[in-house]
Amino acid sequence: MKTEHTHMTECAAEAARVARGVRPEQLDAPVTPCAGWDVRGLVNHWVLYTSHGMEHRALRTEIPEELTTRDFTADTDWAERYAAQLDRAVAAWSDPAAWEGEIGSGESATPAADTAAMLIEETALHGWDVARATGQEFRLSDEAAAHVLGIVESTAALYRQYEGFAGEVTVDPGADDFTRALALSGRDPRWTAAQV
Repeated sequence: MKTEHTHMTECAAEAARVARGVRPEQLDAPVTPCAGWDVRGLVNHWVLYTSHGMEHRALRTEIPEELTTRDFTADTDWAERYAAQLDRAVAAWSDPAAWEGEIGSGESATPAADTAAMLIEETALHGWDVARATGQEFRLSDEAAAHVLGIVESTAALYRQYEGFAGEVTVDPGADDFTRALALSGRDPRWTAAQV
């Protein structure tokens, strides 16, 4: 749990940094690495699930309905609010009890550690999406990148089955771990906003 929480903390910090780098006019950009998503829609999804959702899952509470339809970017200080909410979410997962047992109920119950892994994956992958769509980079340490790759390797087949991931993109065999994670998740690591 300690190592995983360290990676969660790093991904959250990098997500906050990228959010602060998004310029207001970029929110209206119509394309992102995620087909069918504009920047504003992608950012709102990212904020909802990787900060509010992350905290609520640790606490075993439901995300309030009003958050699911909120335009977080309507607040001029949305990036700072996101950063603060990420801090709360990471703090909630600092409790060892958050990693125990299952999250959800019935057939939808998932081991807490698997849920945390999914949240780390979502924070990093969508963080890269937002970064690329706004002319930035999403940077991870070698250790965190290897961790994200391991998560993607264990979830890719299932996510692809439910159309959460597109088909794997071919990259150089010597590519770094985060590039390989992006490619395995169906993202083209070479994608830039200038190409569209």
